[in-house]
Amino acid sequence: QVQLVESGGGSVQPGGSLRLSCAASGRIFRVNIMRWYRQAPGKQRELVAVITSDGRTNYADSVKGRFTVSRDNAKNTVYLQMNTLKPGDTAVYRCNADRIDLPGGVLFDSWGQGTQVTVAS
Repeated sequence: QVQLVESGGGSVQPGGSLRLSCAASGRIFRVNIMRWYRQAPGKQRELVAVITSDGRTNYADSVKGRFTVSRDNAKNTVYLQMNTLKPGDTAVYRCNADRIDLPGGVLFDSWGQGTQVTVAS
């Protein structure tokens, strides 16, 4: 069974940093595009960062220059380095894989369970 498992969330003061990880576990050939989303209470889900299988990236304007997405294809893991965190970054962060190639088929639109990030004094 393939799962996306996030880790690295927590509480931090404004200006601090956190690094989130999202690992795809199971027998996997390849993970295609991976995305980080976040959702704060009472707000719509927001796309934060995207990384393709060959490392091209894109970011929401609200996090450009502060967040960096990267991946380790050998480990089927995507990372989100978050620096200069602000209270407005407080949300549940979830990773998504648009396509995972397996020995016996393909999984589309896979999601992690989410990890809470809280930025407060």
